Formats: sequence, C-alpha cells, structure tokens
Amino acid sequence: MTDIPFGAIGFDLDGTLLDTFRDLGAAVNHALVLGGFAEVSVETSKDLIGGGAKIMLARAVEAQGGLPEDEFKRLYKAMLGYYEANNAVHTVPYPGVREVLAELADKGVRMAVVTNKFEAFARSVLTQLDLIDAFETVIGGDSMGKGPDGQFLAKPHPAPVLKAREVLGGGSFVFLGDSTYDVRAAKAAGVPVIAAAYGYCDRPPHELGADAVIDSFEGLIPALEGLAHAA
Repeated sequence: MTDIPFGAIGFDLDGTLLDTFRDLGAAVNHALVLGGFAEVSVETSKDLIGGGAKIMLARAVEAQGGLPEDEFKRLYKAMLGYYEANNAVHTVPYPGVREVLAELADKGVRMAVVTNKFEAFARSVLTQLDLIDAFETVIGGDSMGKGPDGQFLAKPHPAPVLKAREVLGGGSFVFLGDSTYDVRAAKAAGVPVIAAAYGYCDRPPHELGADAVIDSFEGLIPALEGLAHAA
C-alpha cells in the first residue's frame, strides 16, 4: 500500500523525466544542414520541443522560410534516422528521477510514460538509461494509431493518457508534464495534472493551468500529498 493518494502516475518524457534537448537539437540541426538551412542554437532548441519531433523540425524550418511538403518529409525522415542512432548521447535523467521513481515503486505506485516521442525511440532511450523497468507501459506519439483526420492520437488528445490510466488499473491517477500539450491532455482525460517548471515549458509554468507546479523532480511526492489535502 501507499500513503500517496494516487495509485498510478503518468509521466511525460522530454522535459519531465529526461533532459533531452541536446540530442533533439543535434537531430534537428542534422536535418537543417541537409536542407540547406542554418543550424539553430542547441540551447534554443528547448523552445521547439512540445508536440513531437515533426512539429519541432517544422518550427525550425518555418522560421527560415519553410519548405514544400515533399522536401520537408525528406528532412523529417533524415532527422528520425539520425535521432534513432544518437538518442542517448547527451540525454540524462533530471536530478532525483531515479531516487523518486524508486521511492514511488516502494510505495506501490504504478507508473507509465506518455510521450509524443515515437514509442520505439522512447523505449530505446529509457532502456539505454536503465529506466525502462520502472514503467509498466510506454505510450508514444504513434502508439494509439491515427484518428479520422489522419493525425496520430497524441497529446493534447486525451487518448494516450486514458490508455495509460487503463493499463495501470483504472484507479486514482495523476499526470506530470511540462507543456500545454500535457496539461490539455490530462484535463481532457479528466485527471489531475502537475506541471514540471524545470522542464521545457511552452508557457510560464504557473500559466499552464495545472493543479500544482513543482520546481524539481524531488518536489513530486510533496506535491502529490498536497493535491490530496486540497481535494
């Protein structure tokens, strides 16, 4: 049993569990150079993260004049190929991630990853960092298939969050993420959400609309307890 008021937790990946921007930025720059564009600062690549690799590259390309769709697809494919081979070069867990996940597991909390990164990439990175076994499931941006509009059912769509909750037993569930995509998905799924202010927030953390905000991963358990008292 657990003294934490939630039996299950879903986690975003990039900017929440893992600091991934350096490897993502390198993949974007690889594609940009192939397309004849200027590289972007790896530091500023944090501002491009949010909706997944495709949106990340699209933002970088559009900022430099854009591309016809067929040429963009070629660069996107090149980006994915590069990232597949180089997705855990500089990527690291945020401070406290390993310790807090172990504490949650000891308390009987069930855990899942819900990311807009393709599932295979997410599993690869988590495996290389020896974190994969902490999670009962990993749901990626492509895991839920596509909707009637031909787009993947990824955050901010609630489907992946609802699926994670189902896999983890369907009981009390909370989500942790760092972007509007995460908050919107959790709200649409009807579950409480905590914002990771230390991540790649696409809005000021306290303006994301989350039920609580944490400044470090170590603040997660106190935040969970605080949500219980506020309920």
